[in-house]
Amino acid sequence: MMSWRKRLFGTITISALLASVFFLYTQPEFMVQMANQLWSCF
Repeated sequence: MMSWRKRLFGTITISALLASVFFLYTQPEFMVQMANQLWSCF
């Protein structure tokens, strides 16, 4: 059984990750730049 501290840390970590992904998706120029970098590998 997980302790409450590990569960809290996991919840905070996942929430921060989801918030940062949401923030990046609200920046269209960043997404275009990332897509261009991805396609330049091929």
